[in-house]
Amino acid sequence: MSGDRFDYIVTGAGSAGCVVAARLSENGKYRVLLLEAGGKDSNAWIHIPLGFARTYVNPKVNWKFETQPQPQLNNRQLYLPRGKTLGGSSSINGMVYIRGNHGDYDEWRQRGCEGWDWDSVLPFFRKAENQARGEDAFHGVGGPLHVSDQPSKFELAEAALEACEQAGIPRNPDFNGAQQEGCGYYQTTTNRRRRWSTAKAYLEPARGRPNLEVRTGAHATKVLIENGRATGVEYQADQGRRTALARREVVVSGGAYGSPQLLLLSGIGPGQHLQDLGIPVVKDMPSVGSNLHDHFNTNLAWRCAKAITLNDLENSWPRKISAAIRYALFRSGPMASNGIHAGLFTRSDPRLERPDLQVNIFEWSTMERSAIRVKPHPFPGFTLMPVHLRPEGRGTVRLKTADPLAPPAVLFDYLRTDYDVRALLAGIRLCRTIAAQPALKPYVMEEILPGSATRSDDDMVEYVRQTGVSNQHPTSSCAMGHGPNTVVDPRLHVHDIGGLRVADASIMPVVVGGNTNAPAIMIGEKCAAMMLEDVA
Repeated sequence: MSGDRFDYIVTGAGSAGCVVAARLSENGKYRVLLLEAGGKDSNAWIHIPLGFARTYVNPKVNWKFETQPQPQLNNRQLYLPRGKTLGGSSSINGMVYIRGNHGDYDEWRQRGCEGWDWDSVLPFFRKAENQARGEDAFHGVGGPLHVSDQPSKFELAEAALEACEQAGIPRNPDFNGAQQEGCGYYQTTTNRRRRWSTAKAYLEPARGRPNLEVRTGAHATKVLIENGRATGVEYQADQGRRTALARREVVVSGGAYGSPQLLLLSGIGPGQHLQDLGIPVVKDMPSVGSNLHDHFNTNLAWRCAKAITLNDLENSWPRKISAAIRYALFRSGPMASNGIHAGLFTRSDPRLERPDLQVNIFEWSTMERSAIRVKPHPFPGFTLMPVHLRPEGRGTVRLKTADPLAPPAVLFDYLRTDYDVRALLAGIRLCRTIAAQPALKPYVMEEILPGSATRSDDDMVEYVRQTGVSNQHPTSSCAMGHGPNTVVDPRLHVHDIGGLRVADASIMPVVVGGNTNAPAIMIGEKCAAMMLEDVA
């Protein structure tokens, strides 16, 4: 295409891709193209904090991937929602702002990722941030990403946090401050009680720049590589197959599933796998799509004695109408928050250096949560969700076919080791201990999931295998570092391929101990800064 030449091309307008494209175009020196397979972020539910329950199953804004049958989970296929719109998964996630533990990044450095220790990444977290509480040693103000407190206190969350303290877990006013361990309210990526995705934070202010072009409905299908160097991107648009050329670099930002898939389609990956699909091998790199892992969780739910849960909202048309009016007129009421108000971080074993368990406190309970729908119980309920943060199992992303528009083949390796199982069992026991405290006594009628009859370790393990799910924090499928088990170096260059980088959660050498959206944004910030340093 005449004139379809840019300095930089970024594939994927998600949590990291929006950041990279906006920062590269900021100084006006470089022409930047951002390709997004999904559409514009115009769906109204995207921008309402509680609306993520709707986008969770909406194919217009969600890729709705599924895993292959999972051997450790009775061969179940798990649902994997991923954002298919500007902002990517930052436009459909739960908006919880967690950076992970300081020690996570120091471990990255110990694994050979120079420049990714906590002291090195903190400036990029602060650069991104506009912290509602103001600036301090850990937080920044004036950045594009608004980070806000919950809009109010919540009766059930308050009771649950008091119960946590009664169970011996201290309060922590800031999970992203001096320490992570403890219980408290979550902060969210919201602004004035509206979702603040990376599309809102980074792209919207940049859209008027003449040197930045954003193309939606543009599905990247191949990175063009000539003589060992990335020269452009082939993509599918409504008009058919198109090509855009890059003078300097291509940045792949498709996430932990999309980035390895695009590299594989481009001939970079396990050689035999590519040959079996008839894809010419550009670089035999077995590590592409390997090392995939994710946080894993189960759910414990209780019937609530008071009609104050989100079940009561969803099951009542008068309440839904009232909530919609309150939100439309005053930006208040249940729709103004994400429903995941509080949680805790702790250790399954006190001998561990860092927390390996997160417990989310949900003010709802569900009888069905699938790719088709989210259906609450027909009575008041709440959920405590133990999440294992440091899984030992490692899975893969591979191609099902050579068709670039087909979904990838995703196989996790959940509950691979005794430790993976023991940590979740410790989380289940902790949740039951919290629910039994005096502060929650006025709210608890009965345990409905898994139920009081499920008491033995064997019964609980079987419950987890039959009902446990992905926590939707996939990482590490294009792992950073040195050596044969990695894909990119610490400056995020793909090994042995010039002009090609990866920037998203797939580059994490190991998953952080917490939600992954904030770290993905930090990765985008750091990638763009390194790229601009390289041409300074």
